[in-house]
Amino acid sequence: MKIHALASSLLIATTSAFTPTPHHSFLPRRDVPVLKTSSSSSLKMVNVGIVGATGAVGKEIVGVLEKRSFPVTALKIFGSSRSAGKTVETKFGTVTVDEFDVDKARECDVVFLAVSGDFALEHAKAISAEGGAVVIDNSSAFRYDEDVPLCVPEINGDKTKGAKLVANPNCTTAIGLMALWPLHKLFKLKRVMMSTYQAASGAGQPGMDELQEGTKSVLMGEREVAENNIFAHPLPFNVIPHIDKFQENGYTKEEMKVTWETRKICDLADDFPVSCTAVRIPTYRAHSESIIVETEEPVDIEKAREALASAPGLKLVDDTDNEKYPMPLTATGQYDVEVGRLRKSLVFGDNGLEFFVCGDQLLRGAALNAVLVGEEMVKNGEFAEKAVA
Repeated sequence: MKIHALASSLLIATTSAFTPTPHHSFLPRRDVPVLKTSSSSSLKMVNVGIVGATGAVGKEIVGVLEKRSFPVTALKIFGSSRSAGKTVETKFGTVTVDEFDVDKARECDVVFLAVSGDFALEHAKAISAEGGAVVIDNSSAFRYDEDVPLCVPEINGDKTKGAKLVANPNCTTAIGLMALWPLHKLFKLKRVMMSTYQAASGAGQPGMDELQEGTKSVLMGEREVAENNIFAHPLPFNVIPHIDKFQENGYTKEEMKVTWETRKICDLADDFPVSCTAVRIPTYRAHSESIIVETEEPVDIEKAREALASAPGLKLVDDTDNEKYPMPLTATGQYDVEVGRLRKSLVFGDNGLEFFVCGDQLLRGAALNAVLVGEEMVKNGEFAEKAVA
């Protein structure tokens, strides 16, 4: 009983630090620096629509549009009939949620979809058909379509030129590629092996709620093992090497997304070797990844460090003498992906490198990347014709 009483007092004392906040974030956010990639303030003004703005990713899109000073002429928020009529306070004014309608969405210059793949499959092409809006889709619906760009702007932003529908990558892929791409340009990647440590928020608010309530029930002595409905097994005080459905080859779909999307975004061969093991861990937010690469060219650690330190969207955190390295605690709420623990691989020797990355998957892996795609398209003049009309 004394242990349970102590656990109870600790939980009461600390729970506010971990309780999701109702604004644009699940956790208290630090001041977020503007990315090194561009400044939105000088871009042509556009009419923006968001479908799913009251969900986890949708709220983050609104927040990123605000913090990046995206050139919004007018903001429209579309939702279900249940959400219609509600108001959302934004930097762009008070916005009343409209019930989703394809014709209304087509009136926008760009529409961000933060909804399910089924919804995107049903409506994205109708919204983006000739004369309609550019659609930037956060679901997996179109990622593997040959005719649809899958974009990380710092890597292949040029692929968006002339596009009416652009796919946002899986969050795990986007975070890892921020570090892999500069290294590929420097040493030419030969193979990639990745293990991921993914936060509960990857399963949305229900996943976070299950982690919080389950942790509380165990610490309070109500249960020896937490209940699980969202995850395959109880997540508190556990790790689960299972995210998404298992495929015939023994990998999960989440793991195969990293393989498929890395090849497409980096324009690599269809048989380029990329392997991933995805693990769910009991943290709220920010995914971590341990990455091992074999390279065609010998690795120079100092050149690698310089390349990563200067790459847009990355923050080098690699000072082991002072115990500084990437962590979810420091990456949460940040636009830049943290990268550190750089070292030559004991397996691949001079042609191998191992490192660790951590990034906020709701930002770099979703909302931020989507907004950067929008900025890239504004700069390319993709909205010029509608903006004049």
